[in-house]
Amino acid sequence: MRHQIRPSDEELWTSIAAGDELAFGRLFDRYSRPVYNHAFRLTGSWSTAEDVTQATFLVAWRRRHDVRLVDGSALPWLLVVATNAVRSEWRSARRWLALLRRLPAERYADGDLAEEVSARLDDERRMSEVLAVVRRLPSAEREAVALCLWSGVSYPDAAAVLGISEVAVRSE
Repeated sequence: MRHQIRPSDEELWTSIAAGDELAFGRLFDRYSRPVYNHAFRLTGSWSTAEDVTQATFLVAWRRRHDVRLVDGSALPWLLVVATNAVRSEWRSARRWLALLRRLPAERYADGDLAEEVSARLDDERRMSEVLAVVRRLPSAEREAVALCLWSGVSYPDAAAVLGISEVAVRSE
């Protein structure tokens, strides 16, 4: 049995920058779940988190030549991209809702809801309650909570991503 050494993020990114799609697939396999979880915690929506994860890795591929890893890890950079994608999603949602408010109201018949949909809605409702509390925090504190508590990013990495001192991250 052969033991394969897992390539570092820096090694993967060097290959990715050269256009290696297999290396990008490995990076996706390594970090898609943490990026998805981060996006879900920010949005409270499974489907939006899936869209944000997809957008995050699309940006990563497109910007593969100018990405700067934080202490040799791609995760902090990916989480910042995901956070920015969430913000963009919120702006789009606000514009969409404004448009919908201008349309005449329609009535829809009640239909059967599948158990999975019901469970997802319950999960999203619970997450919305948590997010309602977190959204009352100042922006820097929200981002520190999302990075350190929810996504497991270390204080030094979060400080580098947020552009503040490690002491400030700990106090947030």
